[in-house]
Amino acid sequence: MTGPPGRNPLNGAPMNDDRLTDKLAAEVFGWKTAPGRFIKGDRSWAPRHRFAPLTRLDDAFQLVDRVATACKLTMVEGGPVAAEVQVGERVGKASGKLKARTVTIALARALGLEVDS
Repeated sequence: MTGPPGRNPLNGAPMNDDRLTDKLAAEVFGWKTAPGRFIKGDRSWAPRHRFAPLTRLDDAFQLVDRVATACKLTMVEGGPVAAEVQVGERVGKASGKLKARTVTIALARALGLEVDS
């Protein structure tokens, strides 16, 4: 089922940063969402503000390390960052000013999620 780019194909709601973070946490780590937190597979939990792959590069690379088969990051001084992430046979690409956001968007696209930059 597909819908407009950047929208949730099931209900047409925009794929905002919180929804994308929830979706990635669930698909990559198997975490469940709860108010203000993520419930991990071992039943421990992490506060929602502690996992922010769109703004924290270390969180973005935790996702990449877990599922990506290849990742390429290209930076030019004063220019945008370009990321290319491969998951299996799928490749996701993104470019932008913020490294964490760019890597996370590329990963989401490689996972088949429809997201805007």
